[in-house]
Amino acid sequence: MYRVLLIEDDPMVQEVNRQMIEQVDGFTVVGLAGNGEEGLRLIDELRPDLAMIDIYMPQLDGLETVKQIRARGHEVDIIAITAASDIETVRRVLQNGAFDYIVKPFKFERLKQALGNYRAFRQSLAEKESLTQAELDALRQTAEQPAAPLPELPKGLNEVTLEKVVAYLRQHRFPVSAEEVAEGVGIARVTARRYLEYLEKTGKVVLDVQYGGVGRPVNRYHLKTI
Repeated sequence: MYRVLLIEDDPMVQEVNRQMIEQVDGFTVVGLAGNGEEGLRLIDELRPDLAMIDIYMPQLDGLETVKQIRARGHEVDIIAITAASDIETVRRVLQNGAFDYIVKPFKFERLKQALGNYRAFRQSLAEKESLTQAELDALRQTAEQPAAPLPELPKGLNEVTLEKVVAYLRQHRFPVSAEEVAEGVGIARVTARRYLEYLEKTGKVVLDVQYGGVGRPVNRYHLKTI
């Protein structure tokens, strides 16, 4: 069982990501941190196999956290899981030895792929004292498989809020309205509706129009099952 430390400052996203990680065979979340400083302390205490780290965090951001992990000589492996998608941040995180880089919002399949690749990599290293060039190449190709790019967000929408909306939807089995999403995420109802309409347009959610006895029908949304 691979022991994972999740470093993420948003409690809602943190809980959803924890649940997804623990759906993947062979992985358990042993600690949760809300910022880089807390994450470094828990790495010292818990000695996890893998740290999954957000970039945009208070007190100590993810990039500096990754650098501190390496400077302190920790052997923990790293997967970045973040809304930060600019080239410079990606380059610097990978230069500091991150195994993978997952851009929010993402599908469960992308997280499962990353953890599966990591598991295969660790198992290969544990089973053999040395690797052939072909085996090394195969491991590198597995680790570097890119995720399918998401469509560019319309003007006025941002990746951080989109991930919060998706996280809210993941927490609810039944269809929810824009008003419920707005209250749960902490945004205006019209803003919630824009994000939901974008997710419907891109095939991520399904619209369910519910008709009551009185008044206008209510649009409700739920994540599309795969």
